[in-house]
Amino acid sequence: APRRRIPSPLPRLLLAALLLRGPVDASAAAAAGGGGGAISLTPAERRQLAALVESDPEARKLYQKVRKEADSHLGAAGNPAPTLHTAGRVATDPEKIASKASLEDMKRLHALGYTFAVTGTPAYAEASRRIILAWARVNQPTGLPIDETKLEPLLTTYDLTRSTFSSEERSTVDDWLRRLAQAELRTGETNSVTSFNNWNSHRVKLVGLIGLLLEDKSLSDEALRKFRRQIEANLKPDGSSYDFHERDALHYHCYDLEPLLALAIAARRSGLDLYHYESPSGSSLAKSVAFLLPYCDGTKTHAEWVHSNVKFDRTRAEAGEKGFTPGELFQPREARATLELASAFDPACRGAALRLQENGAARFAGWTMVVNKVREHP
Repeated sequence: APRRRIPSPLPRLLLAALLLRGPVDASAAAAAGGGGGAISLTPAERRQLAALVESDPEARKLYQKVRKEADSHLGAAGNPAPTLHTAGRVATDPEKIASKASLEDMKRLHALGYTFAVTGTPAYAEASRRIILAWARVNQPTGLPIDETKLEPLLTTYDLTRSTFSSEERSTVDDWLRRLAQAELRTGETNSVTSFNNWNSHRVKLVGLIGLLLEDKSLSDEALRKFRRQIEANLKPDGSSYDFHERDALHYHCYDLEPLLALAIAARRSGLDLYHYESPSGSSLAKSVAFLLPYCDGTKTHAEWVHSNVKFDRTRAEAGEKGFTPGELFQPREARATLELASAFDPACRGAALRLQENGAARFAGWTMVVNKVREHP
């Protein structure tokens, strides 16, 4: 079959976003369901989501967990980290512990954003706005993608609630996000392995999501160029990945794919099929997801970390961190997040994700699949 080529990136200028550039009444916008949808859900999709969680028992059960989390954080003020420090650190590192405590805000934002999307209740947007503005005013981007990739829920919730921010507030957050994207781009201009290993997958995701969210064509163009290069440099025509071979671990194969899948889902809104794009060598996201599937259904097994070339993997094992012992078998449940994301493109992944569930779910393995259900397909 002929290889699929990606057209020039021209993110759609959504009418709602254009209309909501100036000051808005937050309550009115919230009651109307808000605007946005560049990387999350359009107003129409939000209405579909509200209908789905009302009519489908599985979706409703998953939503109830999301809403319970949101309700418990309506008064949250945010706990932003001046800088994030998680990459290359063991679990007992004090700076990593502090960063992880700050990143609890991302769980709160995930719940608040989607509850606002379903209900349109202003209180959820107001709580989201407080937390997002706190991060924008305090956090200084470092350009380390393994740290900053964890801000993805903030990007999604900002997209869902951006119409409720004043012009001045939007400017504050937009400027911070542009600085974050530029910092990521600067750290990627190196001959280091981090310019094409899993770090770069997360870098490409961040730059791409920010570019699409802010309708910044220069960032979107650069992210697309880097996406193409990443598919060629990291993924192999047989579906394996550089990180799978370097770390001898499917754990890192999944970690490579998840950010690229997140960007592919968002870019589909602009008519781009990144999932099936093939590099000149024949590598693609689709092939690398297919490579994973036999390890998820028991057809194949893999002893993790045995021949890893990375010292940090041994450091974590020696520190007794769970999941990093050389020789332990890859557990299919570790691929659930990857499969839920890929289910947006491939029904086989939907079935595989459902089989990994222990609660007997027949339609939705998790909230990601509920959201995927209502996304529009260009």
